[in-house]
Amino acid sequence: MNAPSQLYLDRQTNHGGRKTTEKMDTVFFRLDDESLIRKTQEGSHEAFAALVKRHSNRFYSVAYRVIFDKNDAEDIVQEAFLKVWDRPGLWNPGRHAKFTTWFYKVIINLCLDHNKKKKTIALPEDIKLADKQPGQDLLLDAHQKQVILDGFLRKLPERQLLALNLCFYEGLSNKEAAKIIGVKVKALQSLIMRAKTRLKEEVKQYLMGGSI
Repeated sequence: MNAPSQLYLDRQTNHGGRKTTEKMDTVFFRLDDESLIRKTQEGSHEAFAALVKRHSNRFYSVAYRVIFDKNDAEDIVQEAFLKVWDRPGLWNPGRHAKFTTWFYKVIINLCLDHNKKKKTIALPEDIKLADKQPGQDLLLDAHQKQVILDGFLRKLPERQLLALNLCFYEGLSNKEAAKIIGVKVKALQSLIMRAKTRLKEEVKQYLMGGSI
């Protein structure tokens, strides 16, 4: 298939020298993922665009929380969707779970490959943090808090980080998250418990005057 020139969902046409924005037929947005995939396999740009529109934000979120870089996360999501367009037969409803479960695995694998190729990016050194004293509230703005949290998450082992992302941020069931990561449910629960314990230790150390 020829790849769409862009992933935008509106297309502009010229009528009598006047540009108008032609909205995508809303019928595609009423279809379920499996129907959209089947139409994508038939070469429908509109079905593919509807699939991208529906899921881009969700998969960007999980990609960002694995690689912690906005631009790279966007690139990975686009690369993953273009895989679906270029090779729509990769997803087969007879062999795979529902589309989103399968696509999480595609996104995560791309993120892990990315992390193997790229050195860990150090946290910004110019972030000014509030004075840290035991029991003292940290007066931090939202950006500073996110920087600190990202620093703690970066330290987690790979599978612990994935377990937290899928179960807490993405809201997936333990069974679905375990399938995506490739572990048993009991193993997933253990990963979550160890991740939470480690994060609590990191927060405690930080509050006691440690560093990220």
